[in-house]
Amino acid sequence: MTIRAVVKGVGHYLPERVVPNSHFEETLDTSDEWIRSRSGIERRHFAAEDETTSMMATRAAQAALDAAGLTAADLDTIILATSTADLTFPSAATMVQANLGMTSGFAFDIQAVCAGFVFALSNANALIVSGQAKRVLVIGAETFSRIMDWSDRSTCVLFGDGAGALILEAQTGNGTSDDRGILATDLHSDGRHRDLLYVDGGVGSRTTGYLRMQGNQVFRHAVEKLASTARASLAKAGLGADDIDWIVPHQANIRIIQGTAKKLGLSMDRVVVTVQDHGNTSAASIPLALSVGHARGQIKPGDLIVTEAIGGGLAWGSVVLRW
Repeated sequence: MTIRAVVKGVGHYLPERVVPNSHFEETLDTSDEWIRSRSGIERRHFAAEDETTSMMATRAAQAALDAAGLTAADLDTIILATSTADLTFPSAATMVQANLGMTSGFAFDIQAVCAGFVFALSNANALIVSGQAKRVLVIGAETFSRIMDWSDRSTCVLFGDGAGALILEAQTGNGTSDDRGILATDLHSDGRHRDLLYVDGGVGSRTTGYLRMQGNQVFRHAVEKLASTARASLAKAGLGADDIDWIVPHQANIRIIQGTAKKLGLSMDRVVVTVQDHGNTSAASIPLALSVGHARGQIKPGDLIVTEAIGGGLAWGSVVLRW
């Protein structure tokens, strides 16, 4: 028998404020058509002034717990993927732990920018497979609206805020690709490309810092690296692209999503797409898309899912799981 990390519940939270593309026409040389044609984004959500990453993460976490029929007392671990934690320290994950009333176990943040949730899933899987935890709450949450340069039309129109959460539970499987749960993971990073996507301030500097991105270069790396890591994780699981029911990609840009699907030889009707409604929510985008896809009735028990993401670092990776 093999220990698998199996999905028990999923949930998400989006701030109330919805910002359409037309909002940016008032202050920038841009248009709804320009934004849609280059990114596929139509609207995004922005957090209220008093709304923090840990608050949104808590709402998503509670939704996942409710869906799983569990309470915080049933959890061993919380892993929160974020690049926009409330404070330098303590971790936002410990704030969620307190908000949920969880007084045992442990909680920590993971920072791999847009690839954060994939890295968090991989770490959660390792904790479960090694026997260090039986139930892990994995969250992706971001308030990227706090690090935008509102004069930079190439970046500020792309990002949004939100949170998504997934609960993984240790269950026994037969050790085959028919098992439910995480079947394989594949992680990478290459610090030589740090200047392609970064924040130019923060800890150790005298400025809060804004997100800076060389969009064309990031796009060039994204499609090739995402397709490659998806193939690698599938190979580890003894599967191929034809076995995929759904790709649930990082929702950065519709052209990246389309390009990756094409390289894998898959049609877009096998891809869960939410970028039009949420924009790029960084580490929150995959759990948001999983939760929305499940709520839509797209993702069903037994479906084979591939998630893949790339972010600053550069850091990228993928996870193959059976729902």
